[in-house]
Amino acid sequence: MSTSPAKPVLVTDETTVVRPSREQALEAVRTLIAWAGDNPARPGLIDTPKRVVDAYGEWFDGYDADAGKELSRTFEDVTGYDDMVILRDIEIESHCEHHMAPFLGKAYVAYLPGEKVVGISKLARVVEIFARRLQNQETLTNDIIEAIESHLQPRGVAVLLDAAHQCMTTRGVHHRHVTTITTRFTGAFKTDPALADRFLKLARG
Repeated sequence: MSTSPAKPVLVTDETTVVRPSREQALEAVRTLIAWAGDNPARPGLIDTPKRVVDAYGEWFDGYDADAGKELSRTFEDVTGYDDMVILRDIEIESHCEHHMAPFLGKAYVAYLPGEKVVGISKLARVVEIFARRLQNQETLTNDIIEAIESHLQPRGVAVLLDAAHQCMTTRGVHHRHVTTITTRFTGAFKTDPALADRFLKLARG
């Protein structure tokens, strides 16, 4: 009977996938290099598979992180503060699920505290966790807002993402100066147009 440890398991919405070994990942990169028309054994490329796999480990470490854990430590004493808390210019470094090409930009996140608040660095960390997964920008927008809604129970949340997609700038239509903006509002931000407008002005100002 084999005593080798079980491979980590990835659970997705559709199925359960066994995570390949590091050597399998290295071999996959070698295959892609050869498919592109080069020799993975030549001196300039021989260490490339290791670098690519290490980079993937960093780019996609959001799969091993828990946004709920980041938002679990909250504070209830807000000394009567009842206006929005907004973070501007949070860096987005993500990859689209269609071409695995980067999309880079900024996130703007606001919430109206209910009975508890969270450290502002945790909000930036939530953006980072979801960004370091394969998805589209619309999904990223939803994931951020739903995590904040679920764990903080605020009176409202607003999220705006503004990003340039390299699947559009470096291939296909090759439009280099186009960015994509997605927004979503919940609670008071959704029911009060003046509040949503103030968020947008503060975010973009």
